[in-house]
Amino acid sequence: MNPGSRSRSRKAAAAAVATALATLVLGLQPGAPSASAQASKPQHDRTAERAIAALQRHPQLARQVAGQAFKVTGTTLRDADGSTHVRLERTYRGLPVIGGDLVVHQAAGADWKGVSQTLRAPITVSVRPKVSESRADRAVTAKDRTTRQIRKLRVEDGRLVVDTLAGKPRLAWEITSGGRYKDGTPSRLLTYVDARTGNVIRREERIQTVDGDGSSLYSGVVPLQVTKSGLTYQLKDPTRGNTYTTDFGNKTDGLLCQLFGSGCKPGTTFTSPDTSFGNGTTSNRESAGVDAQYGTNVTWDYYQQVHGRNGIFGTGAGSFNRVHYGNAYVNAFWDGTKMTYGDGDGVSYGPLVSLDVAGHEMSHGVTENSAGLTYSGESGGLNESTSDIFGTMVEFFAANANDSGDYFIGEEFDLANHSGFRRMDNPALDGNSDSCWTTGTKNKDVHYSSGVGNHFFYLLAEGSGQKTIGNKVHNSPTCNGSTITGIGRTDAQRIWYRALTVYMTSGTTYAQARTATLSAAADLFGNGSNQYNTVAAAWSAVNVN
Repeated sequence: MNPGSRSRSRKAAAAAVATALATLVLGLQPGAPSASAQASKPQHDRTAERAIAALQRHPQLARQVAGQAFKVTGTTLRDADGSTHVRLERTYRGLPVIGGDLVVHQAAGADWKGVSQTLRAPITVSVRPKVSESRADRAVTAKDRTTRQIRKLRVEDGRLVVDTLAGKPRLAWEITSGGRYKDGTPSRLLTYVDARTGNVIRREERIQTVDGDGSSLYSGVVPLQVTKSGLTYQLKDPTRGNTYTTDFGNKTDGLLCQLFGSGCKPGTTFTSPDTSFGNGTTSNRESAGVDAQYGTNVTWDYYQQVHGRNGIFGTGAGSFNRVHYGNAYVNAFWDGTKMTYGDGDGVSYGPLVSLDVAGHEMSHGVTENSAGLTYSGESGGLNESTSDIFGTMVEFFAANANDSGDYFIGEEFDLANHSGFRRMDNPALDGNSDSCWTTGTKNKDVHYSSGVGNHFFYLLAEGSGQKTIGNKVHNSPTCNGSTITGIGRTDAQRIWYRALTVYMTSGTTYAQARTATLSAAADLFGNGSNQYNTVAAAWSAVNVN
């Protein structure tokens, strides 16, 4: 945090202490509410008023003391019989009371049913700190069992509070710090420092890695990491760069977004009252979101575990997904920060959120942040084939029985014949793609010139001839009549990733990709190794010599 914001934080804390009673919201005092409190009451909902009034009639249960106030937070719950449950936060002389929250329970006719809280006695503490915020900051970063696990721990903000969760109420500095654990999980740590002694009272990690699940369209019931937010759960993964998924409401981007990338809307983040999302069909809008989020998670893990890459950007930062884009939109795209998926036309194609397409779109981000292959000519074909290659490898990596690995791209959402948009064993079978390089390859649409790179990779990994992979029959001829014995996916994907990130540049052609992959194979397995020789043979088999 910069010095200016730290100064503002201290001033805000001082102002809160000096003007405590003047700034109370729905202040609770013995007897009738004050005029200022009445003026601040919400007029649209009398449930909150009734809860405050009920507390006034039960001062002992409210732990009543001068300078205390309450504020309605969250969502008021209403039972079928009309009973209400109103959640309140407590302040003391203008300072938040950590652990002072409570829920007022009332019957349909506003009859008192009780209160839920953890605070046991009225608060009686001085609100004048003896320890400065800067001294509290130093206590936060001192090494202990918790901070030793966090890398790049940095102080971000602080405020004065009354902490009641570590025994008797104490005035404390609540200091927020950020960082990252050794396993990559982000940290957003709250440290409570006694404002009279400077000792650390307790620490609280705010990143909650909640185990959830989702019923997807194509991959069955899948595990998810979700984020708790108040009384609901968000389709947001704090363990993978806070990647999240939104519903775009079948809208499209405005003209400014399309032309200049400004004013783009993110959509509405999916939320659920529990940790489960979707029902596995398109009748529930969450289901497509589950596929997109799951695909993002698997792609993140693939790059991290197979290639040692920390997220799409290589920095640990996450991206996000938008599903339900447009009406009958049969496409998906990556725009540099996020993935966007259409719902398909509902006749020939369903929502385009299958595993291989999720891996494909995110891999555009990897290419953009490594070789930067331009999106035209042969380099554009290599850009597209890179996404097809790694999208396919993500599908194999997932080892999901509902979507077994194969070399067909988008077969899950192909409602007509389950063959997908493209296939890598013999790309020309789609009627547009090149299986063999020619001088005209560079003039084709990048989605079709990609066939040369796709065919090369298939031959490198699996070899020529016919075989069944997953539940699909693959049959890959060669352009020069040769027979290729593949080296396997493990070695092939390592070679392509190293070639992409170390040797390819923005304008790499197919001939240069041959050189790049040979260099990568020599680095990984040695010049003249079986892997090296098979790289050369596979390129020759697609006419790249």
